[in-house]
Amino acid sequence: MFAEPKILFAFLLTAVAGLSTGIGSLIALLAKKTNTNFLSISLGFSAGIMIYVSFMEMMPAALTGLSDAFGDKLGNLYLILAFFGGIILIILIDFLIPENVNPHEAHGVEEMQDTTKLKHTGTIVALSIAIHNFPEGIATFTSALESLDIAIPITVAIAIHNIPEGIAVAVPIYHSSGSRKKAFWYSFLSGLSEPVGAILAYIFLFRFWTPSLNGFVLAAVSGIMVFISLDELLPTAEKYGKHHLSITGVVAGMLVMALSLFLFI
Repeated sequence: MFAEPKILFAFLLTAVAGLSTGIGSLIALLAKKTNTNFLSISLGFSAGIMIYVSFMEMMPAALTGLSDAFGDKLGNLYLILAFFGGIILIILIDFLIPENVNPHEAHGVEEMQDTTKLKHTGTIVALSIAIHNFPEGIATFTSALESLDIAIPITVAIAIHNIPEGIAVAVPIYHSSGSRKKAFWYSFLSGLSEPVGAILAYIFLFRFWTPSLNGFVLAAVSGIMVFISLDELLPTAEKYGKHHLSITGVVAGMLVMALSLFLFI
């Protein structure tokens, strides 16, 4: 069973990752121009971290736990089912979000000055962010229970990923209300779904936690993170900047994650 300080730190990391949407709203409200090249590299960097740690650290750890509990053949089968189950979960959540308020469409802070854009109410966008970020809270929390060496880079990756989401919330909220303060708070609070996801994971999973359940969760979380990287981070990075910048970010993220794991062996 996990020590209480580790659980508290896992909640803290989840809160940091989720509430970084507030950073995005501050960028939207204070900056005059979006630094698209920086965002493109940063989003690629996040994708690189998530993809590398999913396949090189979390999936092997999940396979070990499942194989020890069920044997090699069934362990591999359950690994596959859990991985793609995580992907199916995030796809179903995506289907719940209307395409015309998709919070992962790339927005720039320049849109704050253009009242002809983003006529849809920002409240729906904020709610969409909250729904979509819920499983990310579970991902951050459970990865922290597995290993802080894994969880801290994942927290950084998800926090970077949430910055454009903060912009996506702040821009329409500002247009629908005319209030910068309201835009900030809606964006900030939309990130609360991540710590809420962590709390629910703790309530419903923690009491039943076993090495085999840990394997199932790690595999499912890996599927969620890989899908987020391929479906959200990389396409958004391409929209914000240039192809080679986003790919450079991916490679850099993988390299940093690889060196991080190597140094803590």
